[in-house]
Amino acid sequence: MTEQQGKVYLVGAGPGDVAYLTVKAYNLLAAAQVLVYDALVDEQLLECVSPDCLKVDVGKRGGKPSTPQADINNLLVKFCQEGQLVVRLKSGDPFIFGRCTSEIEALKAAGCEFEVVPGISSATAAPLLAGIPLTDPVMSRCFAVLTAHEVEALNWEALSRLDTLVILMGGKNLADIVHELLRRGRSHLTPIAIIRWAGTPSQEVWAGQLGNILEQTAGVSLSPVVIVIGEVVGLRNYLQPEKISSENSTTPMSSNLPLTGKTILVTRSVGQSSQFSDRLTAFGATVIEMPTLEIVPPSSWDELDQAIANISNFDWLILTSTNGVDYFFERLNTQGKDTRALAGLKIAVVGEKTSQSLKQRGLQPDFIPPNFVADSLVENFPEALLGKKILFPRVESGGREILVKELSTKGAEVIEVAAYQSCCPSSIPPAAEQALTNRTIDVITFASSKTVQFFYQLAENIFPNNIANALEEVCIASIGPQTSKTCHTLFGRVDLEAQEYTLDGLTQAIIHWSHS
Repeated sequence: MTEQQGKVYLVGAGPGDVAYLTVKAYNLLAAAQVLVYDALVDEQLLECVSPDCLKVDVGKRGGKPSTPQADINNLLVKFCQEGQLVVRLKSGDPFIFGRCTSEIEALKAAGCEFEVVPGISSATAAPLLAGIPLTDPVMSRCFAVLTAHEVEALNWEALSRLDTLVILMGGKNLADIVHELLRRGRSHLTPIAIIRWAGTPSQEVWAGQLGNILEQTAGVSLSPVVIVIGEVVGLRNYLQPEKISSENSTTPMSSNLPLTGKTILVTRSVGQSSQFSDRLTAFGATVIEMPTLEIVPPSSWDELDQAIANISNFDWLILTSTNGVDYFFERLNTQGKDTRALAGLKIAVVGEKTSQSLKQRGLQPDFIPPNFVADSLVENFPEALLGKKILFPRVESGGREILVKELSTKGAEVIEVAAYQSCCPSSIPPAAEQALTNRTIDVITFASSKTVQFFYQLAENIFPNNIANALEEVCIASIGPQTSKTCHTLFGRVDLEAQEYTLDGLTQAIIHWSHS
């Protein structure tokens, strides 16, 4: 057998949002077996990879612990020699201050195949996303891109004579940059713009002059930022179809859309589809996604495997979530069975999404309770429960105790088995943390009690004293009664609840709230 050859792709991730990823980069992420990524890579991009892809964070951020470059080089060589398809994902473009040379030298020395895939650099994208053209027939016939990581190493005498400067990694050295330009003759009236988190929902812009920009940004953490200096900064408002606030320069949306001007934080599961976010965006909202729930296999498959081995002994299978559907059927296949093994079994599902997930596997549910809630399952059950044996695959931590109790009270034998675990992610995406800290969020959505609990747990890292006070101006939006109950417990309130307990119902509730 021929040994599989590995290959390393050094890929540019663009300035942030997945919308600015190249088609080739997107396809490579989908095929990647190993993803080695930097700190500034947007969290959404990590969800473009397969669930089986190994993700390795080697991010480098100033002032924080970093993976040594030699270790990164060794990782790339190791995975390539193991025959893996490796994507080395770098923010922006790989060769715009991306330290690619060292990695390529290591790959060449080891005889590893590699390819560089260009990306959109923040040096050119960030100014345009802030409404600033880098060239103009009158104001800017040239521009230079530089890193101000080491200010003293630059030729400021030459740079000060250029029309336009684009500076990366210069936030912490802004005072030195201003000083160097002023002492070499640039006017204190020279326009300057500082663009933070370009290409993300948390994008912010400070526009001023060399003489006052330090005062404007005093006390602000300027990382990551792109700095633009030159007369073209003055064209910013002129070129925009709608005036952009100097404090928040997200993309203008049509004023006819019902959620225009609203920033919505969507809490959801890691790797979950972004269809809900897409719905909100289509109605004009600025959406920031914050995964608050990570779904993983149970600590043991023993109970589920035993139930599947004896599946013919059950009368009903109850599925209350898409996760339950996914893990149950994946394990069914692992045990060498398919849907034919369920021929004598009736299936009850709770929720429209759960029903759709089942139908995607070629099966029609035998019973869906009204109102899409588990509480109505027992009272509307289509047959007598006395003597019925019911299999209930659920989250390992439990839940649905009332459902199980009521089924048992009616005479059913309920076998609960762990099909998956729900865990709290270890960190908050930078864009979400930034928006929470800056109090720029109008609505937070919750689609389950677990997302409420884990959001609260993560938010304690940002607001250790009193989360409820920190969110007092934010609308708390819930998908249904159980989720609302958890919101009341942790936040002391819930501001809106969907009438139909679906994501479409939650969308409509938010639209109604925004016009009330």
